[in-house]
Amino acid sequence: MTIRRRTVLGLGIAGAAAAGASALGVTQALGEPLAGPAQSAPADPFAIGVREFAWSRGDRRLTTRIFYPATGNPGGEPVRDAPLADGVFPVCEFSHGLGGTPESYGALVRPLAEAGFIVPAPVFPTTTDGAEGNVGDVYNGNQSKDVSEVITRTLALNDTAGDLFNGRINVDAGVGVAGHSLGGMTTHGLLTAWPDDRITTAVPFACIDMGDPAVAAKVLFVHGDQDTLTRYDLARQAYAELPAPKAFMTHVRAGHHEYIWGDANTAATLEIYLDWMRWGLYGDTAARDRLADNAAVPGVIWEADLAASG
Repeated sequence: MTIRRRTVLGLGIAGAAAAGASALGVTQALGEPLAGPAQSAPADPFAIGVREFAWSRGDRRLTTRIFYPATGNPGGEPVRDAPLADGVFPVCEFSHGLGGTPESYGALVRPLAEAGFIVPAPVFPTTTDGAEGNVGDVYNGNQSKDVSEVITRTLALNDTAGDLFNGRINVDAGVGVAGHSLGGMTTHGLLTAWPDDRITTAVPFACIDMGDPAVAAKVLFVHGDQDTLTRYDLARQAYAELPAPKAFMTHVRAGHHEYIWGDANTAATLEIYLDWMRWGLYGDTAARDRLADNAAVPGVIWEADLAASG
């Protein structure tokens, strides 16, 4: 697919960090996104476990940390190789921004695991902390293809005898993806230029338009209207092109990332992000119905077209 409007960004490491072959299926026709059975997402938070895998795609090393709901008391630090909590959980991948790591994006990664999601978070080889900062690996599709590889490897654990996740991944719900900045662009690329039809739910934070829609999914955009690193108008263009169900959360007079790390609307951002994933991957319609009310805070413009949800 021809990629349009690929404006090269002047992304600095500080802007994002402050705060085997790939197995792709045939792309689903645009229309009604895949949906899991309607149910309620877990109501109480979980403790967090974390595992690390030394995966790769060709010669690209894809160290991946998987955060997940664990037994124990919620609210503490992730515990390496902790026992998995009771239940069967959907997968929601997260992509870090330029100069970031899964840990530097803990504000968006850890709440997913606490809420009942298995969260693979790859360390991208050329855009992580200490790497050379190869923005081209987003524009050439390498990072979107990396995510597809990580999704494949994660889902395979559901069928791996003796593995902690054996039989404990909800593969019928599809897969969620999210990311910020270059990670948001990586996320949008999975819906457009480098499509992965397993994705049913997505939240690109501070992304730009990476191409024509190719995957039907529930997509929530989150962006500051004064963002000078990933242009707001290009995210708006991406939103306009996608079919419903979709939503756009605009943070008025906000830049690239403050709504994630500690401004007055961080709590609203987080709750809407989690409820979008609860709706998309658990089929939790009560979570969907909370979205507009949770977005009704000063400094936020909420737009949504949820008509295709049924």
